[in-house]
Amino acid sequence: MSEKTSAMSRVEEYYQDYGVRAKELAAQGRTVIGYICSFVPLELITAADCIPFRVRGNVREPITKGDALLETIVCPFIRSCFDLSVKGKYNHLSGMVIPHGCDSMVRSYSVWSYSLNLPYFHFVNIPSVVKDASFEFFRAELEAFRKSLEEFTGKKITDDDLGRAIRLHNENRKKVKALYEFRKPDPPMIAGTELTKLLTVGASLPIEESTRLFDEVLEELQQRKTSPLKKGPRILIDGPCVDNIEMMKIVEGLGGNVVVDTICNGTRDHWPMVPEGGDPIDALSRRYLGGVNCPKTYRSNKANTFEGDCAVRFFDIGRFSKDFKADGAILYTYKFCDPFGFEVPARKAYYESIDVPLLYLEDLYSAGTIGQLKTRIQAFLEMIG
Repeated sequence: MSEKTSAMSRVEEYYQDYGVRAKELAAQGRTVIGYICSFVPLELITAADCIPFRVRGNVREPITKGDALLETIVCPFIRSCFDLSVKGKYNHLSGMVIPHGCDSMVRSYSVWSYSLNLPYFHFVNIPSVVKDASFEFFRAELEAFRKSLEEFTGKKITDDDLGRAIRLHNENRKKVKALYEFRKPDPPMIAGTELTKLLTVGASLPIEESTRLFDEVLEELQQRKTSPLKKGPRILIDGPCVDNIEMMKIVEGLGGNVVVDTICNGTRDHWPMVPEGGDPIDALSRRYLGGVNCPKTYRSNKANTFEGDCAVRFFDIGRFSKDFKADGAILYTYKFCDPFGFEVPARKAYYESIDVPLLYLEDLYSAGTIGQLKTRIQAFLEMIG
């Protein structure tokens, strides 16, 4: 078996049995802390000698137990994550961290904490406006998070511990950026389904193991002689967390190529870096509040115009569309997703301003809608192809 096959087969194993490695480590005595959303400062969890583990949903698993405890008007992605949790999928967790990422997270936090018998729960309050006072508030929130982890683990989290964790996570993000470079050729040298599986799996591993796995895949991609794809329309995927491969699989199955994204478990998670060498808490506040570009946070613009507002809020879309030569974009959101739902008109206007054709899809986070998605995506690809 070649090293390439070995690495990718391990990715497939970890993707299909999500959390299998974390369960092994938990059985060995490691503390695994689950989290939802890009706003959770992972470096603090790592610095506490715990393993951050991104809780994911499953579009092919019907939501049953979760709907008996959580309102059905809650975002279906959050409901799926919660449903799997109460069914015991994530029993290896010792705790959960949920931030103020959206109303569905905030309003369901108490249900999570009451329903799951976990020894540690923490809520991270995230300001909704990015300005000086917000950073001051967020620094205090990070210090409170630090203290709660110290009390739970019995371990003092020093600035040196945080500095080391920052370096580890930054190194991991650099590997992801290197992986994205293989999407720039036409056709890309890595499929969207492959990269989605890899990044999903990476969020379930200790940061050192995640980085080693990325390194192995990078080495094997460098040896790849031909692309697994054919030339086709180059697509940017925009939206919240897309932790299942179905969307990428549909696009690529219809002849398109997913070349870049602005989703939570893609560039939103991995592009912003933490400044190194200074006050680590201040650096984390700048990265997570100022660097994570999400509809949840508002950035004002000096021009005080709609166009200026869009340019400030959606600059990453324009940059990635240009750098990865996107022919079109799919804005993929979930029903009841308030942050993205409110932004749809402005996002549409921005795509029109940069001349990138857009398909807007609102989905239920369910495999039952795949047929409908295929029909609309096929028509879109034919239009721009």
